[in-house]
Amino acid sequence: MDAKIELQNYKKVLDRKLARYFAKKLEEMQGIGPSAKDIVKSIRDMVLAGGKRMRANFIRYGYLVARPQQAGEAGKPEECKKIIEASMSIELTHIFLLIHDDIIDRDDFRHGVQTIHKKYERLAKRFFKKTDPKHFGDSMAIVAGDMAAAFGNEIIFNSRFSPERKQKALLKLQEIVANTVSGEILDVMLEAKGRATEKEILEVHRNKTAKYTVEGPLHLGALLAGADDRVLRVLSKYAVPVGIAFQIQDDILGAFGNEKKLGKPVCSDLREGKQTLLVAKALENGDMKQRKLVKKLLGNKNVSESDIESFRRAIRETGSLEYSQNLAKKYVEEGKAAIEKSGFNEDAKDFLIGIADYIVKREV
Repeated sequence: MDAKIELQNYKKVLDRKLARYFAKKLEEMQGIGPSAKDIVKSIRDMVLAGGKRMRANFIRYGYLVARPQQAGEAGKPEECKKIIEASMSIELTHIFLLIHDDIIDRDDFRHGVQTIHKKYERLAKRFFKKTDPKHFGDSMAIVAGDMAAAFGNEIIFNSRFSPERKQKALLKLQEIVANTVSGEILDVMLEAKGRATEKEILEVHRNKTAKYTVEGPLHLGALLAGADDRVLRVLSKYAVPVGIAFQIQDDILGAFGNEKKLGKPVCSDLREGKQTLLVAKALENGDMKQRKLVKKLLGNKNVSESDIESFRRAIRETGSLEYSQNLAKKYVEEGKAAIEKSGFNEDAKDFLIGIADYIVKREV
């Protein structure tokens, strides 16, 4: 199975579902004022602007893993439809976290479109001369994120599963958010301190990415299928290392990727002073000149193209890039080994192994 093609195919299906969901939601909100409806449209536009729908796909495969097809039930159209509908929940939860993350990171673009806080900041500059544009933009984005979070919960609450399974899934969703916020708290603290160890960075990756991007969605799907603790443990052994690898590769792409493919400015992490593994290993292994350069550029909002090239050269020459790439591959192999030894059905195993390989080879 080609995991990349599988992601692309599922994205097409899910995007149609999401577009219909928002059309219905806007119809239901006829009695609500235009400002609230505009917030919903902003959430919709950001959701549909991009994203690989990887998390939603993990929900689907978590469901298929825990509901083997020997009975044929999981392959029935109605069963497939139920889990596809439920998988939209993670996309709304995802956008809630991204909207708030964009405020924290002060990002201007997401998936190639203007971030919500910047959209409303611009609006305030044009029409609300007596207000602080930045505060207005941040405030509107915070409530937009809150609304998206409510939509994510609502989708599971209204899904066509038993009350017991929906309750377990909703509890898991809150756990996912709590873990992600814990990782975000440490991330913000490390950025403020201006230094971080490899152990601290990997802890951020474990909570902010691995448990949120891979483990959480897999568990959500499995719980909706009625999975037992044994299945959840196997999924965790796969998900946590693969999720850490995903974030390491994401940081590599953030420094060395293509801006058009990324959908946001390259080296935005450098400008924000983010403590990535690339930075930590360069500071650990570099000579005095290299360390001085990295410290000088880290958190500099006005880095030039020449500065970016100097930073990239230091990351390569200190061995930081190679170290990060090798560590990502090591984590992926660890995750794949857990799935290869599992008794999961072959389709699910093929996808999970394929997506793990895709994670360390992807360009965006």
